[in-house]
Amino acid sequence: MSDEPVLYEERDAVAFLTLNRPDKKNTLTDAVIQGIADGVDRATASRDARAVVLRGAGGVFCAGYDLTADGGWTSPFDAPHPEPRPGAWDPVRDWQFMGHNVRRFMKIWECPKPVIAQIEGWCIGGASDLALCCDQLFMADDAVIGYAPSRIFGTPTTMMWVYRLGLERAKQYLLTGSELDARTALRIGLVSEVHPAGDLAARVEAHARRFRHIPANQLALNKLLINQAYENMGLRTTQLLGTFFDGVTRHTEEALQWMESFSTRGFREVIRDRDRPWGDYGERPSRPET
Repeated sequence: MSDEPVLYEERDAVAFLTLNRPDKKNTLTDAVIQGIADGVDRATASRDARAVVLRGAGGVFCAGYDLTADGGWTSPFDAPHPEPRPGAWDPVRDWQFMGHNVRRFMKIWECPKPVIAQIEGWCIGGASDLALCCDQLFMADDAVIGYAPSRIFGTPTTMMWVYRLGLERAKQYLLTGSELDARTALRIGLVSEVHPAGDLAARVEAHARRFRHIPANQLALNKLLINQAYENMGLRTTQLLGTFFDGVTRHTEEALQWMESFSTRGFREVIRDRDRPWGDYGERPSRPET
């Protein structure tokens, strides 16, 4: 398999974007996020592609941001500033940095073609910020989705949770960070369909191929019409606050001590302690890295 962080393929009128870090559970780095954005642009411009499938290699969609290595992060904002003292935090620089990721995720939302997320294994933390920008989510019956960072180290930046779930459910899952299994996600309307893990890829591809029988302008206009309803409900303003608050939560004293404990106690043990009181994210053999 290619060592590109995101693979692009077109087949039978469908563009496939595959996150390609299976050894790291497809965790997000700057290169991965840029690869997704570039792939969406390529699919948008393609005459042949009528729908897009976003998926992960190795049986895992994505286990969130890579917190264990330097992701080579870039930012479009580099205004003059003094050399910061140790521990200083510039909220504007942080907001621009995370906002750059949000803008790239939102290319999925803005793509005029249907985008389907193929959720296998784990879809945790920042991966949910990405996946919930898609038009439909198809989930394997043994997969889980959730936003565990809300327990100590983040807020959702695209903040699609509240718009896709409503007030009660958004509070249920964001205040606790609890995972949703596939059956629950289907029951509460977070995902469109659930299939056995071995059948999921074929079912997603078959569904995506059907969009070639609908005029492209019909698909674009109906997607735009649905999306603007949520835009009018304040989606972009909520994302602005979510992205800013995410930076705040990562720079509280609790969050800084939590990050420092990685070096003294080990990353995996710290993650286990975060999740142990809630009884999830750590009970499966293929538990996520982030």
